[in-house]
Amino acid sequence: MAKFIVADDHPLFRNAIAQVLGTLFSSAKIIEASDMMSVQERLAEHPDTNLLLLDLHMPGAFGFGALAFVRGHYPDMPVLVVSANDKPEVIQRSIEYGALGFLPKSSGMDTIGEAINTVLRGQKWHSKEMPSPTPVSEDEQRIMAGIATLTPQQYLVLTMLAQGLLNKQIAYDLDVTEATIKAHMTAIFRKLGVRSRTQAVLAISRLHLDPPETEDL
Repeated sequence: MAKFIVADDHPLFRNAIAQVLGTLFSSAKIIEASDMMSVQERLAEHPDTNLLLLDLHMPGAFGFGALAFVRGHYPDMPVLVVSANDKPEVIQRSIEYGALGFLPKSSGMDTIGEAINTVLRGQKWHSKEMPSPTPVSEDEQRIMAGIATLTPQQYLVLTMLAQGLLNKQIAYDLDVTEATIKAHMTAIFRKLGVRSRTQAVLAISRLHLDPPETEDL
């Protein structure tokens, strides 16, 4: 039985994807996630998932940081990025960072089905002509590689840090001690090759995406 995780914070889009998957695979198991924390939970529960459809803009994803985390922990799982931000450079970077495909949220049902089938065959898919690849800088490669090694909680701590939360606020939200957060910070700094909170925030901010102007289905 085919198994899919649909990770998006918009219920209407998740329902649209579920309809297509239900048509293509009558016995498919469709698992939904609405933020990065739930994505991490669903992946841990279902490591045998056939395809992850990943929104780059849902809460906690922090743009390409979410893709780096998933590729680092589940390198054999195909990922189809979904986003309303379908600028050529965003599509290009998604593919370069390890996604097998990029699906604009404006896509129709037939296009969604084509994208899913193509990626499941192990082939790359995108709906736009791509410009010549722009080399990824060594700094970005290092940041992506570092994020790929973070534990789920370390990733959450990093994204909360990037939102401007203090250690005590992060500890409260995650229901852990401040000492635990400090230990996570030390590990995060080491893995990202930085020495301070400011440097860590600047590092992950390089992977952040501006929100799209519209998110029409």
